[in-house]
Amino acid sequence: MVASPEKTEQQAPPQFSRKDRVAVLLMGYGEVESYEDFANYNEQALNLLTAKFAPVPTWIYPPLAKILAMFDRHEWGHQHHDFISPHNAIFEKQRAGIEKCLAEKWGSSIQVFKAFNFCAPFLPEQVLTEIKAQGFDKLLIYPLLVVDSIFTSGIAVEQVNKALTNLVDGDEHWVKGQRYIPSFYNEPAYIDLMARLVEEKIATELAEAYLPSQIGIVLMNHGCPHKAKGFTSGITESQALYDLVRDKLINRYPLISVGWLNHDTPLIEWTQPDAKQAATNLIELGVKAVVFMPIGFATENHETLLDVDHIIHALEKQHSDVNYVQMACVNDHADFLKMAAEWANPQIEALLSEQALAVNLHLATHHHGHHHHDDHHHDDHHHHH
Repeated sequence: MVASPEKTEQQAPPQFSRKDRVAVLLMGYGEVESYEDFANYNEQALNLLTAKFAPVPTWIYPPLAKILAMFDRHEWGHQHHDFISPHNAIFEKQRAGIEKCLAEKWGSSIQVFKAFNFCAPFLPEQVLTEIKAQGFDKLLIYPLLVVDSIFTSGIAVEQVNKALTNLVDGDEHWVKGQRYIPSFYNEPAYIDLMARLVEEKIATELAEAYLPSQIGIVLMNHGCPHKAKGFTSGITESQALYDLVRDKLINRYPLISVGWLNHDTPLIEWTQPDAKQAATNLIELGVKAVVFMPIGFATENHETLLDVDHIIHALEKQHSDVNYVQMACVNDHADFLKMAAEWANPQIEALLSEQALAVNLHLATHHHGHHHHDDHHHDDHHHHH
């Protein structure tokens, strides 16, 4: 992964024993880098994501994954010249950059690991096996890719839980401390950065040729299904993120819209307007240039790259006189890596100062909410039914 456990030992500052270390688990989707892996990737994604909102029986997943792989192969391969997603490489830069920032404060008492929901050899179970082997017993779960992160991170936690169940040995759980960063949709530093990046882009590429009212801004969020079997699907957080970024820009640039990057699955009602509709609406209001800025994704992926590319090509056919500008995700921007590390600091501090949890697996099965009659002799005077 990063450093071998022996090396970490030598560098550890004297005040930290081997046990006083925190493994930061940075979680993203991961994206396939070889065409053979498409079907497997899609099946994992269908199992974890679609199962939560689509009325589809699970036996459909394997054949459906293969069909989707054919579409992917066509889109990424033929339409985009054997496109290889840069996502995993960017995510590694994010991991290394965040680790570097954290090391300045914590030394070698922290290590940042990356896990991908859908891509070996970095599946959560594989990475947690490594974390356990290196003797860590404190874990900070940190989903990074999608900023709504309530639905998406639920999936991350689901996989962590499955892995932890499989990594049990003996009676006591090896994890003695756990913390979680749910999302940074309302973090002022992130919101400021989003607005600043848009303003800088407009200043360098559009400001000379267009009036502010002629520049439309589509702030793109991760598309969310409206009904996800009762799961919170991230709409509230994404909407709040959009509102906060828009408020920073709207006095200078009046024409701004949210644009959701939806996976247009049949039978599912998705967040509206999608990014293409959003741009069309702004063009109708007289904009001569449209800036597409992904705010709901921290890391580039095929949605921010290929989907937005498709949208722009379709719009160019209908409105060829409009200028379209596609912006990058925040990726490994130095300011972002610094703030992402800062959001982790209070959680790391808590993990290092908390009393270790001792979770005994045997106790989990015996607690039921009601009292059995055979134990009335020692708790009658405490509980009156």
